[in-house]
Amino acid sequence: MLLDIAKALSFFLSILSLGPVWLSAFFVPGSRMEDRLILALENIALAGCICFLSGILFARPWRVDTTNGEHLIETLPVRMYLWTVLAVAVLFFLSWYLEWSFVPWMGRNQP
Repeated sequence: MLLDIAKALSFFLSILSLGPVWLSAFFVPGSRMEDRLILALENIALAGCICFLSGILFARPWRVDTTNGEHLIETLPVRMYLWTVLAVAVLFFLSWYLEWSFVPWMGRNQP
């Protein structure tokens, strides 16, 4: 029973740790892209620690009978972390590219 409560709390903590990754990557007004990248990488590292520790609780590697246990990468918190990092990376570099290539052209078409 204590393991189930620890799983639930660590899962919610891993969800909460993924929120600042999105916020630091996209919603810091008035900052340069390089500053947002550094802040996002710091938050990704912190969220990775939390999600992998939660994944260890879900995988239960301390059991002798491993036929029922999952591998660490197959657990829900680790999969959620990997999908979030992939989505943030794609959207971040896409926004960086759009800012670098298309935003300078927007000012020329103004009346």
